[in-house]
Amino acid sequence: MGDAIIMDGLGKQFPRYHPDRPRTVQEAVLRGLRRIRPVERFWALRDVSFRVAHGRMVGVVGFNGAGKSTLLRLIGGVGRPDEGRVEVHGRIGALLDLGAGLHPDLTGRENVFVSGVIAGLTRREVAQRFDSIVAFAELEQFIDSPLRTYSTGMQMRLAFAVAAHIEPELLLIDEVLAVGDAAFQRKCLDRIAQFKSMGCTILLVSHDTTLIRQLCDEALWLRSGQLVASGAADGVVGQYLASLSARTRRATPANENSSEALRLEIVAVHLLDEGGFPIAELESGQAMRVEIEYFARGPVPTPIFGVTVTRDDGLICYDTSTAAAGLALTLVQGTGRIALQFERLDLSGGRYYIDVGTYAHDWGDTYDYHWRAYPLTVRPTSGEKGVLSPPHCWEVGSVLAPRAKLLAPAARNGMPRE
Repeated sequence: MGDAIIMDGLGKQFPRYHPDRPRTVQEAVLRGLRRIRPVERFWALRDVSFRVAHGRMVGVVGFNGAGKSTLLRLIGGVGRPDEGRVEVHGRIGALLDLGAGLHPDLTGRENVFVSGVIAGLTRREVAQRFDSIVAFAELEQFIDSPLRTYSTGMQMRLAFAVAAHIEPELLLIDEVLAVGDAAFQRKCLDRIAQFKSMGCTILLVSHDTTLIRQLCDEALWLRSGQLVASGAADGVVGQYLASLSARTRRATPANENSSEALRLEIVAVHLLDEGGFPIAELESGQAMRVEIEYFARGPVPTPIFGVTVTRDDGLICYDTSTAAAGLALTLVQGTGRIALQFERLDLSGGRYYIDVGTYAHDWGDTYDYHWRAYPLTVRPTSGEKGVLSPPHCWEVGSVLAPRAKLLAPAARNGMPRE
C-alpha cells in the first residue's frame, strides 16, 4: 500500500531568547533598546528519518521537550523543516493543540464550519455532518455560545468531534486525550479504534505508555530532538521505560554528596506468589510477597525500607514503609533479607511496577532506590474498571423496608445470592 508518511533527515530549529533580550518591539522600546544580545538557536529536531505505512498506528514517546509536538506539527503542515524533507499522503485530521484552529469570538456552530472547511470539507459536507458533530461533542445546549465561554473540556470535545467527522486518512493526536472526563475519553478512544479498523494512519503522542502499548502497532522514541528507537510498540516502550528507570536511579538512589551514599544497598528484589514462586503477573486479589535482599556496608541504625506500587502511567496506587508500620530495625554489616507480604493485592487489571527504596531513619538520605525495575501485570477477574478491585458485595432489598431488616443475603463478588 506504500507509505503515508516519509521523513528523511528532518531538522527544525527554533530561537532561544536570552533573558535580557526583548521579545517584542514594544518591550524593546520600553526598555530603551538596552542589553540586547544575539538570539541563540537550538535544534528541536535533528536528522530524524522514518516511514509510516498506510493503516498503521504509531505512538510517539519521549521526555518533555524531546520534540514530539514539533514532529507532529511538521507532519501536519504547521511550519517548514530547516533541513530534510517530509512527505505526507492523505487527508490530515490534526489535534495538535487544544483549541488549535478554534476562534474564541466565534460561536461553537461557527467554529465547526470554519474548522471543517479548513480541514478540506465543503460547507455542504460540514452541514451534513453538523448534527452528528454536535451530538458527539455533547454540546447541543452551548453550540451557539461564543467559544470563550466554553470550559477547557468543552473546547477539547468540540475539536475532537470535528476531527472525528472529517474522515481523515491520517490522524495526528497530541496529548489532547489527557483532557476531559473519563466517559468522553472512552468515547474518543472508541472512535480512534474505529478509525484504525477502517485503515486510517494514526500518530499518537502520549505519556500514557499503557495506552500506546494497547493501541499502537509501532512506536517512536525521541530524545533531545533525535530518534533513539523505532519499531514494535511494546519493545520501544520497554526501552523508553527502562531509560526512565535508569535516569531516576542516577538522580536519586543515594545522596552522592553524603557520606551515607550506598551505605545500605538493595542487592535483589523478588516478587513471589503465595507458594514462594517468582511471578511477573497475578490475578487481582491474589497474595504477593516482596522480598528484598540487602547489603549493609556497616552498622545501620533504624533504617527505613519502602515499597511503592505504581501504575504504568505513573499513578501511585499504594505506598508503605517499615517506618509507617512502626518497625524499628538495626542492621549489622553484611547481607540480609526483609519481606513485605500482601495478603490480597486488590488492584484492577493492568500493568504496574513495584518500586523499592532504602532510607536513613529521618528520610534525610536515600541509600538506594530501584524505580520501575520490577514490572507486574495484574489480570482482571471481572469487567470492573478503576484502580482498585476491593472485596465487596451488593445487598438487594426493598427501598421502603426498615433499614437492614429485610435485606437479602449479601451478594458476593458482584452476583446476588439466591
